[in-house]
Amino acid sequence: MLTRFEEYNYLLERSRRFLETAEMQFERGFHDLAVFSLEQALQLYLKACLLKLGVDYPRTHSVRKLLELTYKLTGAEEIKRILTDYAVELGSLEDAYITSRYVAREYSGEEAGRLRQVVKRLMEVVGGVVNRGG
Repeated sequence: MLTRFEEYNYLLERSRRFLETAEMQFERGFHDLAVFSLEQALQLYLKACLLKLGVDYPRTHSVRKLLELTYKLTGAEEIKRILTDYAVELGSLEDAYITSRYVAREYSGEEAGRLRQVVKRLMEVVGGVVNRGG
């Protein structure tokens, strides 16, 4: 059984690896796989951030629910703004998780590129909030 600190580090490392994998997939033109990897990177990153905030993360794959919980815990307006400003992209990322298993869904280079930018921005904002203590 991992300690909270070990699980936090594990999730961060897995998130980093999925982000790196997404970059490789993006370069090869595997946009559907890149978007799936971006979703996984963000999902694991948010779960790690919740652990850092002292909360066990819910057993969900919804990045929106994870962001909503992070907002409730921190009250950070930056996170509230993210939920509004990137609602469509968050929906696309959640769809990528589901469609990767059950439905053939193609993503254009532009779509995947936009989602890559959004995921990096979300990680930057959430990480900044969590690392400053809310």
